[in-house]
Amino acid sequence: MIRKIIHIDEEKCNGCGMCAEACHEGAIEMVNGKAKLVRENFCDGFGDCLPGCPTGAITFEEREAPAYDEAAVKASKTEKTEGKSMNDVHEHLGGCPGSRMMQFEHHDEEQAPVIAGKPVSRLAQWPCQIKLVPTKAPFFDGAKLLIAADCTAYAYANMHEEFMRGKVTIIGCPKLDAVDYTDKLTEIIRDNDIKSVTIVRMEAPCCGGLQRAAQQALQASGKFIPWQVVTISRDGRILD
Repeated sequence: MIRKIIHIDEEKCNGCGMCAEACHEGAIEMVNGKAKLVRENFCDGFGDCLPGCPTGAITFEEREAPAYDEAAVKASKTEKTEGKSMNDVHEHLGGCPGSRMMQFEHHDEEQAPVIAGKPVSRLAQWPCQIKLVPTKAPFFDGAKLLIAADCTAYAYANMHEEFMRGKVTIIGCPKLDAVDYTDKLTEIIRDNDIKSVTIVRMEAPCCGGLQRAAQQALQASGKFIPWQVVTISRDGRILD
């Protein structure tokens, strides 16, 4: 049937999750850091999600779509309510709580040296996973970007002080995620004021996928940005 339904412009979506929170029917979810209309038959066409979008990424359109299924929506709400009462871990706001965007202000901590026995976190934002981080966010404005393989923080003991300090850190593993990060990294570099890029990878061959994706993204962005690659050995040394 032809009916009114929402349309989400992925180019404008910043991954804030406000629309998913506002959609009481559960038609919208956050997928890979972007809002997605995942259940067309759950969208009633009233547009409760529109006022919550800060970038204007959501509009109405009339097109062929399944009819609004009120019974299915009620059944889904009941199922979620029961699951929530059984386990508060399932409680969420705007999609998975692990993907909600946050920026950390370390203030004096950022400048302070590490006191013996009291390491300081240098993580500047959340999320940090490449798959979850939005492509455009306030923390990217003027950022020195660190693109790091997951394992580097475990292999290299001083990761926070030597590499993460003063940078926005995003991490990933092309082998475990089984994705090509090139397109997403291209958007991040192209659409934000990135000042420099540091790639920290393991010596393992699979980390070559992360390095290639970052290098291709730098080229595809059309920007001339200082960048470097640092390789960590399996036993935790920086390799020349």
